[in-house]
Amino acid sequence: MFITAGQVIDYAGARALLGSLPNVKWLLGDRGHDAGWFKKALKDKGIHAYIPGRKQRKTPIKYDKRRYKRKNRIEIMFGRLKDWRPAMTDAP
Repeated sequence: MFITAGQVIDYAGARALLGSLPNVKWLLGDRGHDAGWFKKALKDKGIHAYIPGRKQRKTPIKYDKRRYKRKNRIEIMFGRLKDWRPAMTDAP
């Protein structure tokens, strides 16, 4: 587990965890992870990054939109786990 302050940019925590990433082929991230150094570090590790560019970018970033939509499934799963957390912790 890695905890940061509430007002910290997403990729500041990602920098600390970069060395401990498992061997994966691709990584889904949101616009908060759109940083050149982060994408380069992932590429150096052989990981394909599917991260859309920030809206302020002058040149749009190409990414696989079909694969990026899968991120929604992961977020829904974590939301459901949070909903069921009280039931799991109250059980004897």
